[in-house]
Amino acid sequence: MPTEKPLIYLILGSAGSGRREGVEDLATGGLDEGDRALVLLPAAEPACETDARLGTVLRWQWEEGRIEAPAFGEATHVFWIADGRRNPVDQIEACLAWLPVSGGELARIVCVIDCGLAARHHEMLTWYDACVHFSDVVLLNHRDGIGNKWMSEFQARYASQFFPCLFEFLKHGQVKNPAVVLDPQARRMSHIFDEELNWEVSGTPEEDAEGDEEVEAHPEVDPYLERLASGRRVKEIPDVVKYLA
Repeated sequence: MPTEKPLIYLILGSAGSGRREGVEDLATGGLDEGDRALVLLPAAEPACETDARLGTVLRWQWEEGRIEAPAFGEATHVFWIADGRRNPVDQIEACLAWLPVSGGELARIVCVIDCGLAARHHEMLTWYDACVHFSDVVLLNHRDGIGNKWMSEFQARYASQFFPCLFEFLKHGQVKNPAVVLDPQARRMSHIFDEELNWEVSGTPEEDAEGDEEVEAHPEVDPYLERLASGRRVKEIPDVVKYLA
């Protein structure tokens, strides 16, 4: 049995973007001898030929806004693939409750970008903005027929906002260096999974008994998780199903 908690990788992206192929490469080319990978696929997505090459595969369920996933067994690395037809923000929010009771610990969040889909439908940029906001690594896939100008502008969209995540290419289902992608160092814009950073300073400074200024600390509200009084999110994203074939 493993002596440490399994490392969990959350994989975001739209259905058909190449998430399974990317995970196959990471699980076969990025792990050390003795490591054991487990892939958790969403129950709502149909099986495909790639599944047979993923090794140990189990299914997780979406239950009224909650994630129900099987035990990890002896896995050392768990690749949880999000439902590519469901709102990624809702799923990330559900992961906040699932991860502490999963038996593992979050390593990284990886987003696979279907560049062709994003180039054809400008509305999808808002959807991918949300995914990139939560991601440590962004894998650019399906680039055939996409001009260099579009690729440059897409990456500049986040570089201009100083996003710390890594951008890598996924080519024929492979990344150049799987170990770089799997490195558990956090590089995401969002801090909702980082307990030591999950706070914000607000309010008017007040002096304590010794005359030092004090500030009031409140839990950080991620801009994509923030809701209006009506219950709707402040930052809404389009329904990806409208743009999938």
